[in-house]
Amino acid sequence: MERNEGKMDRLLRIVLGIVLIALWALRDFRYELVVLLIGLIALITGLTGFCAIYKLLGISTCKEC
Repeated sequence: MERNEGKMDRLLRIVLGIVLIALWALRDFRYELVVLLIGLIALITGLTGFCAIYKLLGISTCKEC
């Protein structure tokens, strides 16, 4: 997989993923599974630097790629 996310994009996704997973752990939501899935997807894409939706749309925020 090639990277298509820049540093800031990746950082925001990692932070968002951690926050959503932490909120899921509190189990104080009506849609707990949705919050967990979005958090996991954000965290995984942030850690890998690859977003499949960006690939489909031909978008890249990675300046060094």
